[in-house]
Amino acid sequence: MDDITIRPAEPAETGIVAGLRWRWILENGHRPVTTREEFVRHFVNWAAENTGSHRCMVVVRDGVIIGMAWLAVVARVPSPRALLRASGDLQCVYVIPGERDGGIGGRLVEAVLARARDLGLERVTVHSSPRAIPAYARRGFESSPRLLHARVGRADPYP
Repeated sequence: MDDITIRPAEPAETGIVAGLRWRWILENGHRPVTTREEFVRHFVNWAAENTGSHRCMVVVRDGVIIGMAWLAVVARVPSPRALLRASGDLQCVYVIPGERDGGIGGRLVEAVLARARDLGLERVTVHSSPRAIPAYARRGFESSPRLLHARVGRADPYP
């Protein structure tokens, strides 16, 4: 496993990362609402427009990107105790099937958490699949009775 590198994605790699996201959706049996080409184009534009709030880390083996994870950074309301506050949300953690169950995903999560610490974030949340909960727990994620969520249905797509 020492032949892998985990690092921030470069802007020129966003199309490759979009391909991983496309692949993930297909693996889970979901039907895309657009063509792959349109999705990649949209994803690349979205990533360029959201560099201030979303940071992508990639896993690279032999020059090939085999995994990704996104850290969404959200500014928080200032407090008299801390004028500058932010939290993070770990999103889209994905490793290609042939590279799973060998610790790469865990190392990727640890790299994202290290980046969150470097950014001075207060906390990082994650919405996990049931299968991945133990892996996140091993890296310090825990359930919180104070962190709640509500599902809000939308009639129209965002925005």
